[in-house]
Amino acid sequence: MPVLPLTEQGHFLQLSRQQPDLFSKPIDFSLTNGTHVWISAPGIISFAPAQKSNKSIVLSSGVHGNETAPIELCDGMVKDILTGKLVIQQRVLFLFGNLAAMDIAERFVEENMNRLFSGAHSQPPGLVNDERKRALELEQAVSSFYSLRDDQRCHYDLHTAIRGSKNEKFAVYPFRHGRPWKTEQLQFLSACGVNTFLLSEAPTTTFSYFSSNQFDADAFTVELGKVMPFGQNDMARFDATDQTLRRLITSDSMEYHNFDPQQVEVFKIHQIINKSHDDFRLNFADDAPNFTDFPVGYLLAEETGRQYKTDTPGEAIVFPNANVAIGQRALLTVIPVEINHNWQ
Repeated sequence: MPVLPLTEQGHFLQLSRQQPDLFSKPIDFSLTNGTHVWISAPGIISFAPAQKSNKSIVLSSGVHGNETAPIELCDGMVKDILTGKLVIQQRVLFLFGNLAAMDIAERFVEENMNRLFSGAHSQPPGLVNDERKRALELEQAVSSFYSLRDDQRCHYDLHTAIRGSKNEKFAVYPFRHGRPWKTEQLQFLSACGVNTFLLSEAPTTTFSYFSSNQFDADAFTVELGKVMPFGQNDMARFDATDQTLRRLITSDSMEYHNFDPQQVEVFKIHQIINKSHDDFRLNFADDAPNFTDFPVGYLLAEETGRQYKTDTPGEAIVFPNANVAIGQRALLTVIPVEINHNWQ
């Protein structure tokens, strides 16, 4: 396709959604400022600066199609790079995940894409729907991007949550398999306005775990607020995130204030509660925000043959959703932890 519509107006996401056939074959060109542009598929675009960089950064959004604020943030950055308003100094790959779900304003079309990474897309019954095929395509895009350079790798998978949160912005730090947690990453995300962190203590099939485990990337699932329709987000609430991500991709290095553990809250997963029967139900208000804590012995959920109760002081709920498919996670509980010698 002619690159003029992209470089004049930067409408990559719009064209990806409305005319995906334009990107049925890879497109490779350079901007007048020397930035190299590579489009491998609809919703998948990477940029490399004219000069040598020291980071390879992945920014993904729209893995759930109705989580619109991160999509709008990333769309704005892509537009500004394509039109020359933003000049990058680091390699960056933008991934707009579930384009079909965006078009119907739903979390997904057939299957939750953020349960399909690390090869889960090809487990039985195999690549039977578009979400599974797209998860594979996104994995391949990340693999190709990281394979070109052996530098610092980062992946911030940007989301918004189904319900509100006592801590509006929080991040899930994928399981590290014995590698230390990094305070520098907490400093960076704190600059983005994220001051609450949830340490995952087991492998998962999320997108951020894929990049962390497969490529030793500094990867996070970042929850930036509550789900809202396109055009209805108060984008002022995301100013710190937007400005910090822009600095990340346009700067040689990032400087932070000295790390203060008292300025962040860190939790670890305590219980993973999966839905086993159709009569599964949660025993708290539908609008109870993430990180609401309950007293020891509180009945959180129940279903045929099973009750799920709190058993630890300070135990709080995260990601409650009784409407998931049988066998999928319906609720996490978390407990606070201190930053210790396992951090660097």
